Amino acid sequence: VQLQASGGGSVRPGDSLRLSCVLSGISANFYTIGWFRQVPGKEREGVSCIANSDGRTYYRESVKGRFTISGHNFRDTVTLVMNNLEPEDTAEYYCAAGMRESIVGGGPECSRHNMHYWGKGTQVTVSS
Repeated sequence: VQLQASGGGSVRPGDSLRLSCVLSGISANFYTIGWFRQVPGKEREGVSCIANSDGRTYYRESVKGRFTISGHNFRDTVTLVMNNLEPEDTAEYYCAAGMRESIVGGGPECSRHNMHYWGKGTQVTVSS
């Protein structure tokens, strides 16, 4: 399984970015693809996840209404559209795949502990 993330950059508050994660080598029916982010000195946190089988999604509270994840049903690219970016969104962003769909509260469990494969990160910097 390989994941290739792209789309990061340096933008101003209020701008938008589109992150893409190209997947290859996944043969399972039930899996979760997620976007995580990390800043130096802090733990990697789940931003948004999507279940492949039915497209159920999870968003962390701070990005609800601003970020949109898409790309379930065996599509080879999972996209995270990030609108109205804030300086607090600055981080290295990673896409990851977990070989199960653990549904919690109506959406996939979006924990780094559930992910089995990781792509390299792409930096997002939001600054005025």
